[in-house]
Amino acid sequence: MVAVSPSRHHRYLWGGPALRKVRDMTVSEQLLADLRSLVAIPSIGALPQHAADLRTSAETIAALLADVGCPDVRIVDGPCAPAVIGRFPAPEGQPTICFYSHHDVQPIGDPADWSYPPLEVTVVGDRVYGRGAADDKGGVVVHLATLREFGGRPPVGVTVFIEGEEEIGSPHTLEFLREHGHLIEADAYVILDAGNWAPGEPAFTTTLRGVCDAVIEVQTLDHALHSGQFGGVAPDALTTLCRLLATLHTAVGDVAVAGLRTSHHFDIDYTSESIRREAGLLDGVAELGSGSIADRLWAKPSVTVIGLDTVSVEESSNTLIPTARARVSLRVPPGMLAAEALDALVAHCETHAPWGAHVRVTRGSCGNPGEVPTDGPLVGHGLAAYESAFGRPPVFIGQGGAIPLVGELHEHFPAAEFLVTGIADPDSRMHAPNESVSLSDLVKTVAAQAAFLRAAAC
Repeated sequence: MVAVSPSRHHRYLWGGPALRKVRDMTVSEQLLADLRSLVAIPSIGALPQHAADLRTSAETIAALLADVGCPDVRIVDGPCAPAVIGRFPAPEGQPTICFYSHHDVQPIGDPADWSYPPLEVTVVGDRVYGRGAADDKGGVVVHLATLREFGGRPPVGVTVFIEGEEEIGSPHTLEFLREHGHLIEADAYVILDAGNWAPGEPAFTTTLRGVCDAVIEVQTLDHALHSGQFGGVAPDALTTLCRLLATLHTAVGDVAVAGLRTSHHFDIDYTSESIRREAGLLDGVAELGSGSIADRLWAKPSVTVIGLDTVSVEESSNTLIPTARARVSLRVPPGMLAAEALDALVAHCETHAPWGAHVRVTRGSCGNPGEVPTDGPLVGHGLAAYESAFGRPPVFIGQGGAIPLVGELHEHFPAAEFLVTGIADPDSRMHAPNESVSLSDLVKTVAAQAAFLRAAAC
């Protein structure tokens, strides 16, 4: 654990007016300035070669927290990736609110697939482009801007917790909470890592799907063979793997893995036209699954092949391949444990081997789904604050993606309340090229969080 001292050359930190007023910057200008600093750092948690960038990202955030007047800033790591914790002690009799986001991001992929430089902030109209702009460095800068609204002296206790390994499934959450949980204990947690219903329309998440993954390896031969000499009798591993992967879904696209179940349903009018536009489905491509779109996105399981190891097209020859591998991601429906869902996936693959192929499944990481109550008094203040800032009441939705930390925090701090919301919207393209966020929504979220802190003061 490393403590970070505030910068002494910023005289406005110690009881002076907020940073944006001293520098004569608007909230949006300050948000963009902070975001430029963070997006430029490729803090890609899934790639070991970016470990130093994760450290740089954490140090940058720690310095920004110190610069808004946070009296207690720490960088925590081991065994987790570098996380940042900043604490403003609660005035006597006041509650403590914990603001959460994460600073690790997804890989960039091929820069040629981006319309704008992925490690630079580009503003086009109301959209702010760059890797991490929506997921979740935008959340980090919103927390910083919220604290600037109070000149570094919020009316309640505030803890800022910026995680460094959310994009790899938060694998060390339990160890982190055992060792450092006392540093982030709070009466309510604002998890700013979900999504809004649409630009300008806030949403609060009531359920989250979990996530787990596995690598499926198929072997049919002890060595490669000439396809003309043995084709038609000896099965190649890639064709066999394709047939095995095809058994994971029914003809209409529902997940066909026995044991995966759902008990949740959403009464929300999510239209086919909306999902096709948001997902970018090509003309003639069918939507997967059955039932309401909301249930398919938030309450039912999904299975996706996210990686494949085989010979490339460029290097291929007329050869029967002996071994092929695929990595499969499973989104776990609310009401199940991720480990239970992974057991079902493994059992399915081991019992559906085509043509007697040898199948080996290597289990990956697991993150449990979560359920978020919305009936606490602090949550009520939060809902009212968001309605005031956005000019409309929040929509209650599910979240198809996982935030494993939510469930672990709920178990560790059972008396705490949770507000799971976000800055992203259906046009944000998180995890994909041209990730973006609405700048006006960032500004409104700052106003909402500031109003929430004021309302939470006893």
